[in-house]
Amino acid sequence: MEIKEIADKNVWEDFLLECEEKTFLQSWNWGEFQKRMGNKIWRFGVFQGDKLVGVALVTKVVAKRGTFLLIQHGPVGNGLEALLKELKKLAKEEKASFIRMAPLLDRNGNNRKFLKELGFREAPMHASAYEATWKLNLSPSKEELLMNMRKTTRYLIRQALKNQDITVGKSEMLDDIETYQKLNTQVAQRQKFVSFPFEYIKNEFDVFSKDGQALLLFGKYKGETAATALIIYWSGIGFYHQAASNSKYAKFSIPYLLSWEAIKEAKRRGCNLYDFWGYVDPWENPRHPWAGPTLFKMGFGGRAYQYVKTQDLPFSRRYWLVYGFEKARSIKRGL
Repeated sequence: MEIKEIADKNVWEDFLLECEEKTFLQSWNWGEFQKRMGNKIWRFGVFQGDKLVGVALVTKVVAKRGTFLLIQHGPVGNGLEALLKELKKLAKEEKASFIRMAPLLDRNGNNRKFLKELGFREAPMHASAYEATWKLNLSPSKEELLMNMRKTTRYLIRQALKNQDITVGKSEMLDDIETYQKLNTQVAQRQKFVSFPFEYIKNEFDVFSKDGQALLLFGKYKGETAATALIIYWSGIGFYHQAASNSKYAKFSIPYLLSWEAIKEAKRRGCNLYDFWGYVDPWENPRHPWAGPTLFKMGFGGRAYQYVKTQDLPFSRRYWLVYGFEKARSIKRGL
């Protein structure tokens, strides 16, 4: 197998279109977003002869805690062992102390054993990407999707639809990011977590919306924004990537209506899958910060997908300083 950098967007996207397990964190535009944020990236292709059999979007992360190479939800396809040889050389050149990888491999003993034999160990934190998610098959009709929902979810959607004070708007305008971020910041302050900075959300939306792959949804009550969602539509999948809601309007169930509108939009765009972006078993981990949002997602129907935990491949003693710092932070956040 041979490793080459890929400079053709169509070659990259066409390969991913044929792959089943994927997210937009390996898309061409996610690489463009990373460059917009000032990060160095590489788009590696694994070739067997003339045939492309695997890809990996690699980002160099320079942080106070250390420098490392990051692969979010990848590599995609085959050739990990061949790719690692190239990544080890790259890590040395870029003075990275480890590689962090969050592959979409089923969470089973064989995959864990395979990664361990390659030198990987479980990371103390996830790689800014989920390790489990909830997905909905969009092949049924809209009527069937409604009937497959939890009874309560279906009822709340219908009640919101009947309420003439509730309106839903859609936007691909960059200026509307300010409205989204205002509510997102309020939620972060209320729930005591750190939200993504405005520039992060703005750049992500700008990059993906230029290809018609990003959409903002706004749910309003009597003209006031009560709930928002940022949806990514890419490679036949709709991603419920970010959302926020004002607790003042909780009794009107507007987030349920927004999610239903996002699902219908995914079907309209020809998507075959809807990814709710993140899952934790709410019965095994009732105190986890994601437990409540997961119960919300499960009400729409679908099933859980669980992948191997984020993996680290250390190269220097500096890695253990990073490990200690991140492990302590993870415990503090209850993750």
